[in-house]
Amino acid sequence: MEFHSKLLQPLPDQRVRGWNGPLPFYMAYPGYFGPAQEAALVQDLDYLQQTYPAQVKRLQRRIAQMLDKADYEGSMIYDEYPDACSLRALTGSVRKVLENEEENCPTEDMIQILLCDEIYKRRHGGKRGKIF
Repeated sequence: MEFHSKLLQPLPDQRVRGWNGPLPFYMAYPGYFGPAQEAALVQDLDYLQQTYPAQVKRLQRRIAQMLDKADYEGSMIYDEYPDACSLRALTGSVRKVLENEEENCPTEDMIQILLCDEIYKRRHGGKRGKIF
């Protein structure tokens, strides 16, 4: 009986700076990446993208240039949950441009992966289109 009475007691308030209520469950997990650690994630992504093969780096630069046209305030790339159909349409338009420019056009899957990487970096404050 003593065990059940402990279960019904309210939990102590855990305070986080800027947070007025009890701490959400996902913030209590070890390894939770909050806003302070987001820059480290983008920096890690930048580093890993430096190891891409030369052809993929060139393709990524070109995709970043094309994405600059879709990068404006209110753009769908900044929606909380971007629509999958819109992302596929954007991928298709990028593929059409690349088919006209290159002999060996990459697969649509490769384009979509690089496009999503670039969108992730832009949404989280990364360097736009910059590859070392």
